Amino acid sequence: MTDTAPSAPQVTTMAEDERPLKPAMWRGWRRRCPSCGAGPMLESYLKVRRTCPSCAQDLYHHRADDGPAYLTILIVGHIIAPALLIVFTTFRPEPLTLFAIFAVGSVTLSLYLLPRLKGLIVAIQWAKRMHGFGGSG
Repeated sequence: MTDTAPSAPQVTTMAEDERPLKPAMWRGWRRRCPSCGAGPMLESYLKVRRTCPSCAQDLYHHRADDGPAYLTILIVGHIIAPALLIVFTTFRPEPLTLFAIFAVGSVTLSLYLLPRLKGLIVAIQWAKRMHGFGGSG
């Protein structure tokens, strides 16, 4: 029987391991780098930058895929549907007026939420050390 000593625990610094979720989520919602909060996360409307221009944090491997679109539809639907019901039953506007108001409202709210929800999902991935592809651990 061979008696082996237990391996020494791996020592890491707190700053290296710590990635607080809530500040990262707030930075992501504002479309800022989840690491420093200073640099922009998105290169265009929805394209994630390769790296943060302020802190050089790699962002290219974080992928939100269809998550932001699903969340946008969920949120917009839960806001617009009850509002549509309330406005229709209370005021009885003309159908074309009702359509115009709620179509513009739906599109506007969707365009507002989509990049913010993408930033939020990328920030959660960053804080939890998740990688969409090609990244390690």
